Amino acid sequence: MAELSSPRAPPEGRARAGGHAVPGAGPEGPPSARTAAPESLWSRRCRYLRTGRACCQMGEALLAVLILVCASVSCGPPGGYTGLPDLGGIYYYQYGGAYSGFSGADGQKARELDQRFYLLKLPVGRAAMAAGGCLLASSCVLISLGVLRLPWRFPAWLLFECALDAVIAVGMVPALYYYFHFLLEVYNSSVCKERELLYQSKGYQGFRCSLHAAEVAVGLWGCVAAVAYLLSAGLAAKAYRAIKTLKQKPVQLE
Repeated sequence: MAELSSPRAPPEGRARAGGHAVPGAGPEGPPSARTAAPESLWSRRCRYLRTGRACCQMGEALLAVLILVCASVSCGPPGGYTGLPDLGGIYYYQYGGAYSGFSGADGQKARELDQRFYLLKLPVGRAAMAAGGCLLASSCVLISLGVLRLPWRFPAWLLFECALDAVIAVGMVPALYYYFHFLLEVYNSSVCKERELLYQSKGYQGFRCSLHAAEVAVGLWGCVAAVAYLLSAGLAAKAYRAIKTLKQKPVQLE
């Protein structure tokens, strides 16, 4: 009889606190909630990729790839004279080897000048490639941390991200200045001038001592990247203020 007089147990999935019923609040939850949980977690993580900050970071990664590619083209293998007469056949006549004039001492001198000119440009090209690789790596890391919701758990990370973006944006200006400064020194060197005169004497016009399109593109993409990092720094500061406001006034379920 005691069992009959005991109060009925509350149905599973009802909350006692506050007198409000919350469906599916039991330890297991309804089957639909259990199956939708992984999908909702994935959608929350992918939601970051649709934010303005993530778009800026993906744009920065793309610009870093462009800087890396253009710098590698500028650095490139030693070009110039490759001894086409040694190849013989159709290739020899089609590409001007039959009347290039490079033979004997002239061919050896062209090879030496190409190697010396390549070694002069190599440090500048490697520095630009290293900078592009670092920018690409940092952008990928920031995107991954945003997807993992680290800024929401540790809002102070956004302040570090804002400072990092601002430093990169400001540092891009002197980096581009020294990049073009050292390139112009290479093109104004006696090696480049002698190489240019040698190729011009044989009718070749593609070896002038001036900036190439790939090197100009590095400067262009660098300027665009500086603007993108400034915008990303502002968005990081805005996200920090928004997260602090949400954490100070959490939304209460009724």
